[in-house]
Amino acid sequence: MIKSLLTGGAGYFGELLTRKLLERGYFVRILDIHWPAQKYPGTEVVQADIRDADAVLSACEGMDVVFHNAAELAMRTSKALLWEVNRDGTRKLLESCVRRGVKKVIYTSSSAVYGVPLSNPVTEQTVPRPVEEYGKAKLAGETLCWEYARRGLDVSIVRPCTIVGHGRLGLFQILFEWIYQGKNIPVLNGGKNIFQFVHADDLAEACIQASTVPGTDAFNCGTDRFGTMRQVLEHTCLHAGTGSKVKSLPMRPLVAAMKLSSALGISPLGAYHASMFGRPFYFDISKARSKLEWAPRYSNEEMFVESYEWYLTNRNRVLSAADSASRHRSAVQQGALKLLHWFL
Repeated sequence: MIKSLLTGGAGYFGELLTRKLLERGYFVRILDIHWPAQKYPGTEVVQADIRDADAVLSACEGMDVVFHNAAELAMRTSKALLWEVNRDGTRKLLESCVRRGVKKVIYTSSSAVYGVPLSNPVTEQTVPRPVEEYGKAKLAGETLCWEYARRGLDVSIVRPCTIVGHGRLGLFQILFEWIYQGKNIPVLNGGKNIFQFVHADDLAEACIQASTVPGTDAFNCGTDRFGTMRQVLEHTCLHAGTGSKVKSLPMRPLVAAMKLSSALGISPLGAYHASMFGRPFYFDISKARSKLEWAPRYSNEEMFVESYEWYLTNRNRVLSAADSASRHRSAVQQGALKLLHWFL
């Protein structure tokens, strides 16, 4: 039996990855500051902070592979905490893996490390240029991975596009609620920007495949069937049949307003969302295909429809529940985003 440690296992993606690993017969030890919403047979939970070096060292004892998903997001988070968790916590984990003789580490990074790319598709050779603190902190975590690889630790870095999937909420909950209510959906600059997403199930498969391939490397992951932002949103609105339409807003003033409202703490959007919503972004996934023998199952349109249908089924529970421990699985306060409908 392969013994795995999963940091951030109480979060949205962590729980999904836990189930995938259990299905394959892995033993799963979860390390998270929060207790999982559901504890599955075949799992062990260590409720601790990734910044606690002693707890992390203990959690790594006897583990064959470590999936590192614990991260602090940019929303409602201090700059200091962002770096303490995403950089310093990663350093503590990697050091513990070396000391405990862990055979393989999978570091789940972010497309935010690339910032606003100068050209698309983005490949693993594209120079990272993060534009905000979250992307910079995640890139610092990657830099540590390469540093520890030079010390002999086998690490794979997986960089996902924006993740969508059943149960993924956060900002998507706002989008789905607007569609449910029949409100118009904004895009910037006509929504003609090509944008790639990845389904959480596909990402989990990529992480597991990466854990079986020896050698330190980095892999970009996203769907292979995608189009413009307008196309995926119009398809979702048409499927919902609530009367929602996709409406374009001017990019430059809206981006400026989004960044300002984010800085003032009156919007759930972060600086990265404001920078990227109206711009093209898509990966070349050929490396993950060839080296990991991985292929995505879901298209942009399929994952959005599936996620919207999940939201319909679970809407009452989502809206009545208190904030979840995971920001990706809870409803989000719309804040200044409500003002967008004045212009739609």
